[in-house]
Amino acid sequence: MLPLSESTVPPIRVNSSELEFRRMRDSDVPGIMEIEAVSFGRHHWSPESFHNEMNNQIGRYYVLLHHQKDENADNTTPKLIGYAGFWMIIDEAHITTIAVHPNYRGNSLGELLLIRMTERCFGSSIHWMTLEVRVGNYTAQNLYYKYGYQSMGIRKKYYQDNLEDALIMTTPDISSEDYRNLYRPLKNGISDKLGGFPKGFEDP
Repeated sequence: MLPLSESTVPPIRVNSSELEFRRMRDSDVPGIMEIEAVSFGRHHWSPESFHNEMNNQIGRYYVLLHHQKDENADNTTPKLIGYAGFWMIIDEAHITTIAVHPNYRGNSLGELLLIRMTERCFGSSIHWMTLEVRVGNYTAQNLYYKYGYQSMGIRKKYYQDNLEDALIMTTPDISSEDYRNLYRPLKNGISDKLGGFPKGFEDP
């Protein structure tokens, strides 16, 4: 399930030194639900769905935090600004969700989340990554095409809110040298844009 659309609100600008990745926790769910509602409409996941997915042995779920400096204080308060997750099933990873807070879109954070999941799949048994995206969500599709995903078919009336079709997209073999040659410069480009990768980027 991927976001309905991009926000037209000017984004809050961030760099890697202010960001952190970590595994999703039960305490993250209220912040996640704020993003779910604006990203996916009425038919979004329930809090129980996220709690269940965190206990799913084949699931891997991550959050992206922005450490905002408190006014008149030296400490920072982390704000949950994005999350993503996927299932690892034998040799395939199925991306189940990816979303960024509307106020932070335009920083390539959705791309950063995609890279984070791809990195987790490297060095594992995973050879292919797959997902569904709305046929009308061209922004998301263009990101996936950029990372080598190919259109593999349509799931008719997949989305319950408006019965929109879903486009099935799948990578070539991510363990192949051809794919790595495509992926490396894209990953390096995001690192350059954000001034490196956030804390926790390489954690399992």
